[in-house]
Amino acid sequence: MAKDAITMFKEAALQLQKEEAYLALEGTRKANDEDEALQTLPKENRQDSLAATGECYCTRLFQLEQSLMDLTPEERYTKRLELEKPVLDALLAWANETSAKTEPKSALGKALHYLREQWPYLVRYLEDGRLELSNNRAERSIKPFVMGRKNWLFSNTPAGAQSSAVIYSLIETAKENDLDPYRYLVWLLNTAPGLSRKDEAWAESFLPVNAPQECKIPKP
Repeated sequence: MAKDAITMFKEAALQLQKEEAYLALEGTRKANDEDEALQTLPKENRQDSLAATGECYCTRLFQLEQSLMDLTPEERYTKRLELEKPVLDALLAWANETSAKTEPKSALGKALHYLREQWPYLVRYLEDGRLELSNNRAERSIKPFVMGRKNWLFSNTPAGAQSSAVIYSLIETAKENDLDPYRYLVWLLNTAPGLSRKDEAWAESFLPVNAPQECKIPKP
C-alpha cells in the first residue's frame, strides 16, 4: 500500500532534520493516518470516501518518484517541479477545502490537520534532487537496532551504549553503500589508527566512497 499522508510528512520532517524534529516524532504517536480513516468506513464506502481521495494523491506522488529513480539529481529536481509540484498543489488545495467540512477529531480530521501543519517541511524535498520523498531507507536501516533494543539494557555505561551506536552506524552505512560490512570494518579498523595520527582529515578517507574494491559487494 502506498504511504499515507501522515507517514509521508513525518518522514519528510525527519529526513530534512527540521528544527522541530520532535514534532514529527510526536505526530507518529498522536495522529491517525488516512489509512486508519479508511478502515473506519464500511468496505463498500471506502473507494469513494474523502480519505481514499487523499490516499490517491499520495499514491500518485510515489508513482512519480518511482519513475524518476534513474535520473541524476539535477534532472530529478527539474522533473519534480514539472510533474510533482502540480500534484502537491492539488493535494494542498484539497486538504484545505476538505478540512473545512471534516470533524477535527475524526481520523481523517487529524490526518488533514497534521498534513497541513507539516506542509512546509514536506515540499522542501522539491528544492534538491538528492532529497527523498520518504525516509524508508533510513527506517529500514535502524530496524535491526530497534529489534535488539532489549539487549541494550545491558550496555552498562553511556560509553558502551555510544560504542554500540557507532558500530551499528558503520555497519548500516556500509550496507547502504553496497559494501560488505565485515570487510569494511576490517579495513577501517586496520587502517584508521595509523592514519589518524598523521592526517587531521583522516575521517574523510574512510567514507564508503573511498573504500577499496575488496570491501565492495560483487554485483551479480
